[in-house]
Amino acid sequence: MTYRKFKADYLFMGTGFAGSGLAAAGGARGGDGGPVGGEGPALMGEDMVLVTTEDGTVQGVVAASEAGEGVEYYPGLLSPGFINCHCHLELSHMKGLVPERTGLVDFLTAVIRRRGGGDAAAGARAEQEMLDNGIVAVGDICNTADTLSLKTEGRLYYHNFIETMGFIEQGAPDRFAQSLGVFQTFAEAYSLPIEANSIVPHAPYSVSSALFRLVAGFPGNHVLTIHNQETEAENEFYLSGTGDFLRLYQQLGLDVSFFQGTGKRSLASYLPYFYRNQGLILVHNVATSEEDLRAVMGAGARVQAAAEGRAEGATLYFCLCPNANRYISDQLPDVGMLVRNGCTIVMGTDSLASNHQLSILEEIKTLEQAFPQLDVAGLLRWATYNGARALQMDGMLGSFEPGKRPGVVLIENMDGPRLGVRATARRLV
Repeated sequence: MTYRKFKADYLFMGTGFAGSGLAAAGGARGGDGGPVGGEGPALMGEDMVLVTTEDGTVQGVVAASEAGEGVEYYPGLLSPGFINCHCHLELSHMKGLVPERTGLVDFLTAVIRRRGGGDAAAGARAEQEMLDNGIVAVGDICNTADTLSLKTEGRLYYHNFIETMGFIEQGAPDRFAQSLGVFQTFAEAYSLPIEANSIVPHAPYSVSSALFRLVAGFPGNHVLTIHNQETEAENEFYLSGTGDFLRLYQQLGLDVSFFQGTGKRSLASYLPYFYRNQGLILVHNVATSEEDLRAVMGAGARVQAAAEGRAEGATLYFCLCPNANRYISDQLPDVGMLVRNGCTIVMGTDSLASNHQLSILEEIKTLEQAFPQLDVAGLLRWATYNGARALQMDGMLGSFEPGKRPGVVLIENMDGPRLGVRATARRLV
């Protein structure tokens, strides 16, 4: 059997750095092994070599003195392939069409007005961009089957989140039936060694109680996602039925006067619809507060359950897409608060309608610059191991463990032990 042997200045394993001292610990850790302190990895020196087969199956990590000949040395950092937990590949043709920093309601209005039909060539270019940037798996939002033929080529792993929406209670059966049709198209033509498709709610402000129940009760719906608290207006709408979202409904010609609010913020209002055996990826979280975590997680029990791999209610993952947040509203989530509360954090890019590129490295560089207390090990864990767990792909992706094929990514042009603004990523395997 032919082997490949990789060595670099730093070797990130998926949960921490190979080597000794700080490198092995990965820096100070939050509740999910995420970062709370600002040091970077220690240099590996001549210590460790990653060994894979030609197809990228990990054989192990050995001391350089035991690796033999043929070791490939790369200046920089080696990492498992990145996991993009939130993307809208079918919106790739909208790059540059939507104005920046308008706020969520105007952004949504522009997307609805301009999205039109899909563009296969734009989707293929976007997928190639993700491949080139070291992404190996994607949680992709689908309102249509436009991306199906691209995905069946098998260049990336996908979990297809078939999105449903409709805020009028009486329309729930028809809305769900439309999404079920898309789901069945994917299920018949596209499969993985793991469950690869789910029907999911779009957002709290666009899904009725009846539709939430249909989604949560759909057999096999174990991996779910929802756009969560992307703006404070979402919380206002749920608390009192007022605020900026009324302008969106008016533009859509929807009468939502029946909704008077729940008296609770958004997350506390809809989370009870979901079940213990379901993993829920909460996307954006710009307006998620410590109050929300206290209200819905039983003093942190549900968040900590996710961190420890246990199930106590729906397991929650908090997906950050910081460059999209800046594009839409020029705001970022309170990442430090999420870390302090032990939240299991994963990474996404959102779509080219709301981002200038599809690069997980660019997302974590933005977080590193905005929150300098975050360490490299934690940021990379969010982008690899945690993301694989959230998509239930951790049996084959997310870490350099024997038998897995997680991809091998090289991060170059780092700023010492930090990533820095000039860092780039390319996929070696």
